[in-house]
Amino acid sequence: MADKIKKFFQRKKADAKFKLAGPGYKLSESTISSQSSNNSKKELPVVKRSGLSEESKVAAEAALSRLQQTRENPAFNTSLAAIKAQVKKELENEKASNSQTSDEPKEKAETENEAIRNFAASGVYFKCPLISNDILPRDEWKRNIKTFLYEQLEEERGLTACLIIQSCNSNREKVDTCVETLCKYLENIVTYPEEEKYQKIRMSNRVFNERVLPIEGSMELLLAAGFIQKKLPNADGVEEDFLVFVKENVPSVESLIALIEALRTAEPIQLELDRNLQVLLPSQAANKVQLPPSFYALTPEELKREHQLRTEAIERSQMLRTKAMREKDELREMKKYKFAIIRVRFPDGILLQGTFSVYERYNEIHEFVQENLEHSGLPFVLNTPTGHKLIPDEDANKTLIDLRLVPATVLTFAWHSSVIEEINSSPNKDVYLKPEVMVLVQEI
Repeated sequence: MADKIKKFFQRKKADAKFKLAGPGYKLSESTISSQSSNNSKKELPVVKRSGLSEESKVAAEAALSRLQQTRENPAFNTSLAAIKAQVKKELENEKASNSQTSDEPKEKAETENEAIRNFAASGVYFKCPLISNDILPRDEWKRNIKTFLYEQLEEERGLTACLIIQSCNSNREKVDTCVETLCKYLENIVTYPEEEKYQKIRMSNRVFNERVLPIEGSMELLLAAGFIQKKLPNADGVEEDFLVFVKENVPSVESLIALIEALRTAEPIQLELDRNLQVLLPSQAANKVQLPPSFYALTPEELKREHQLRTEAIERSQMLRTKAMREKDELREMKKYKFAIIRVRFPDGILLQGTFSVYERYNEIHEFVQENLEHSGLPFVLNTPTGHKLIPDEDANKTLIDLRLVPATVLTFAWHSSVIEEINSSPNKDVYLKPEVMVLVQEI
């Protein structure tokens, strides 16, 4: 059934691509220009690379050989030189400003737009490869997923209803209860095909009203299983609404068995967190420090109130806190966040930024950096602000919370000692990020 669901989405994506391909053409017409235009718009898939594993040695050797080659792209070299000059200037200004002290208080943002410009990220965005390549906020994706599924009901009512039940309801416990109840309805029909009492469901029944009816997609599932809604007399002779199973509405008993399996194996359509990759100059990184509300597990009002209560409690107690107490408070503070900003500062001053879930593991950060490096495959080290070296072999499975990287951290990039000599002798020793990544600095 899992394969059937996967093929369902593959077919839908193929249909969507066909519709977006544009108008057809005759074989006698010239297609060269249109083909070249379409090919130029295709996005190359990002290939994830492994970290410092044994399997990456071959890639590392290849990367080392590439280090000795100069880039044959004058336009990129000119652009890179301009970026380097700007970074150098900003670093000098930053050093000069740090040497001077100012008694003037920082001015508060005068408008909401100014505050938004200071956000480290404009928000949290997601991808849903099963449906499309769009990158959208979670709420917008929920609406799009719902719309997409309801559009498929005519063609694949049973399977689509299972996906609606899983994807369009937020309370997982109630969804599980609904699924078990629906499966029981269908299993009774399969097991006791001649028992009339299992062929109908009284819609005023308490179990039906509490467990099934409130769940979106449940009625669509029952209609796909061969039920129809009609009025019948109840035990007291009063007509009321029933769902009645009509055997002729389903191809066979096997189709009910397949529907039961689909109900039990279907899962919610999953969203993937988009990294919202940014490349920042030092001045941009210094200005973009605030986190937007979407990064918090609590609302801004709840955060403000909790902070106020905690401050008052500390002031009242005026007690010395042990290390364990401080760590407990720190952990509680980090759990206020759902997402974190990770910035990686390279020796040339450029910063690479990505968005991560606080429960993602360090290995995801390492891969994020690796796949954006010009010389991917070479081993490197990331250092925390406290000087701790993050080592894939030791820290790969630790979450961002475990590593105290929440809510925002700047990690310092350095090549691994095993390749530093080759790096220093390379004509490309000052090139860190891929050119297609570096040009993003001009768009921030």
